[in-house]
Amino acid sequence: MADKPHLNLVIIGHIDHGKSTMMGALLIQTGAVSEREARELEKIAKEYDRDTWSYAYVFDRLKEERQRGITIDLAFRKFETESKYFTIIDAPGHRDFVKNMITGASQADAAILVVSGKKGEMEVGLAANGQTREHAYLAQTLGVKQMVVAINKADVWDYDEKRYKECVDAVSALLKNIGFKVSDIPFVPVSGLKGENLTKPSDKFPWYDGPTLIEAIDKFTLPEKPLDKPLRIPIQDAYRIKGTGVVPVGRVETGVLKKGDNIIIEPGGFTGEIRSIEMHHEEIPKAEPGDNVGFSIRGLNMEDVHRGDVLSHPDSPCTVINPSGNWTGQIIVIWHPTAVAQGYTPVIHAHTAQIAAKFIQLNKKLDQKTSAVIEDNPKFIKKNEAAIVTLSPIKKLCLEKYEDIPELGRFAIRDMGRTVAVGIVKDIKTGA
Repeated sequence: MADKPHLNLVIIGHIDHGKSTMMGALLIQTGAVSEREARELEKIAKEYDRDTWSYAYVFDRLKEERQRGITIDLAFRKFETESKYFTIIDAPGHRDFVKNMITGASQADAAILVVSGKKGEMEVGLAANGQTREHAYLAQTLGVKQMVVAINKADVWDYDEKRYKECVDAVSALLKNIGFKVSDIPFVPVSGLKGENLTKPSDKFPWYDGPTLIEAIDKFTLPEKPLDKPLRIPIQDAYRIKGTGVVPVGRVETGVLKKGDNIIIEPGGFTGEIRSIEMHHEEIPKAEPGDNVGFSIRGLNMEDVHRGDVLSHPDSPCTVINPSGNWTGQIIVIWHPTAVAQGYTPVIHAHTAQIAAKFIQLNKKLDQKTSAVIEDNPKFIKKNEAAIVTLSPIKKLCLEKYEDIPELGRFAIRDMGRTVAVGIVKDIKTGA
């Protein structure tokens, strides 16, 4: 597995469009989940009177999820294709969990957008407040460049070519509008429940001559690793481990971390030396972009490191915005019951950080497709409008300009349990 190139794959789409069931079937067919594990899951499904959900249980490990039938947390699973191996990030379609999607998709190199082809279901997902639309916007803003669309539940729409084409047209229009290059996106008809067209061609689709789902994702290309950029590791968590001390974990976004490096953790300013680096419970000499690692640092205490902090080298530390400073961002409002105005203070999610920030200025309203300025200093911005805005964090926040380090230059704005807007960082004034 290790010698194959590795990609992170996020599974997105509206709730009940069959993501977990489809991925469960795919994992069983690729041998990533054993038949025994699959049988155990089927048994659990029967206990809960949820027979048809057994595939979904591959992901939904938590008991609460099994009873509610909703994917709550991001489940990480691995599987292989002909030429690559993938870590799957199963992103919840349920809107309460979009914030997990934000930390999930910001780590994803590619996405499978699952759309139910069932009459009515596709339409709901694409509607103004549907999650098919919301997730597609998020994926785009969070830098997911490559995508495959799975038109799922073919057993329900009777493997009908006409319905497949309707779905392709509707989803294509949405993706094109958001800025995806639709000509590069395969639309694969599948049935997750019946396991059709996932890993081998199905005779149920005589009219379809495209790739199976696994062939389509095998064609994803590997992103260039930003090795020559300064080191940035947003911290996801820190654990106290007996005999080792405090071990922060995070994914290397840019640069290279080596054993023995001197590091700084911002915004707190802790400096120290890397004693060891670990990935999948094995010690490694260095970590590169895309690696999820844990590391032990001489002299580090729990109060020196928090989720949302960023580890870098002292000669090029991460940019820290103080409460007296601000950043200018280009945003798209995805949802808001009324409108976003000056003074609004929602929660900002950027890399692994979550910090409240205040809209101190609405600078320009933009045309969403062309980015041309429609209005200067607008009074407010509504759903589906794009704008340039200035925000100030209420606590210190690590961010970078999108053009310098895109991985740390994207953010989402959340409020009332929903994603209000997504954006990229254009400019930063750090403040004192």
